[in-house]
Formats: sequence, structure tokens, C-alpha cells
Amino acid sequence: MSVPLVIVFPIYQGVTQLDFTGPLQFLRRMPDAEIIVASVDGADVSSEGLHFSRLQTLEDVTHCDVLCVPGGSGCTQALLDENFMLQIRRLGTDARYLTSVCTGSLILAAAGLLQGKRATCHWSMRESLTLFGAIPSSARVERDGNVITGGGVTAGIDFALTLIAELHDEETAQMIQLYLEYAPAPPFLGGTPELAPAGILARVEEKMADSLQQRRALVAQIAARG
Repeated sequence: MSVPLVIVFPIYQGVTQLDFTGPLQFLRRMPDAEIIVASVDGADVSSEGLHFSRLQTLEDVTHCDVLCVPGGSGCTQALLDENFMLQIRRLGTDARYLTSVCTGSLILAAAGLLQGKRATCHWSMRESLTLFGAIPSSARVERDGNVITGGGVTAGIDFALTLIAELHDEETAQMIQLYLEYAPAPPFLGGTPELAPAGILARVEEKMADSLQQRRALVAQIAARG
């Protein structure tokens, strides 16, 4: 029997559930894969009205081939959790692939794992990657060596298919894509600042302004502490 590929999703309070459940839905159909969803102390995690329980204890995970860090509104608080960040560094140092979705790349970067690496992120926090020595990318999925990152939330599915093709082959990725009927055809043109109508972008930026200013300031403080 072949040794299964270990993929670890470390999650935390306030994680965006689609950041990891989207990729997980695709990756779990990959042959010879063991997927671990873990939290600090194995604690239950709340996410946007959903509750995840019976999680594995992150501190007990001995290794992973793929570390996949999701993002979310709780990302900045996760950055302040010394134990959580310690586990990210520990697992990430020896992982074959360092991966993330949305603002999960900020966690990888803050852990010192993306120095000089291109990485993408949710558009609202993308430039904050520079504070930790990473190179921001606007790509939906960015690849730089063993670092593969997905943009905001829904990009996690494109990221998962890219990762499956890397770990196995394109045929396997395409078979999973067909099985899950992933053929996106959004009803509206938009979804990125570049594609969204100017009025829509302005309204979203206005709505996010206060919380975004606070998040960026906190991330800057964390980066300044080294």
C-alpha cells in the first residue's frame, strides 16, 4: 500500500468556512490522501454560524506533506495566538507544499514562511503581505516553487484543482472537476476590484472601510514586532 499524502487544514475561531471546506470537498476525492482538520487543543471552532467539532489537536499533528491555511475575519486574532503560529512554523518548515486560501497567506507570511515568495490573498489585504517579506500577486491562483496560494474565498476551488494536478496529474484534476460539476458561470460580471462596476466597488470599499483599517493596522503592528 502506498503511504497517504497528509494534508493539514489548521483552523481557528472566525475562519471563513468556504476557505477550507471548498478545497476539502475536492481534495478528499484525490487518491491516497489523508486530510486532517485541526485546531489548537482540538477546540471546537465557530465559523459564520457553523460549528466544527471533533477536530484533531494541532499540537499532536507530527507532520504534513501539504499545509493549507485558510483565511477569514479571525485571521488577525490567529496571528496573535503564539501557540497557533508556533504550530504553523513547525509544520510549515518541513512541509513539501505551503498553501493557503484568502488571507491564510498572511498567516504563512507572518510565520516567516513566504520570504521573497510570490503569493496571492484576498484583494483587500493583499498589500499587507509585503510587511512580512512576501511579494503580492493579483492572480487567482499563484505558484512560486512549493508555495501555492489561492485568492479570496471562492478561489479556493481553483486552487484545489491546481494542487490536485500538481500532486497527481491534470487528468485526475479534470475527473474530480467533472464529478463535482465545477463549471462556474457567474450571473454577474465582477468579483474583483478590476471587474466590478465602479459604483459597486465604491459601496463595498465604504462598507469595509472601518474594519479594514483596523485589520491593516493590527497586521502592521504584528509585522513591526518581528
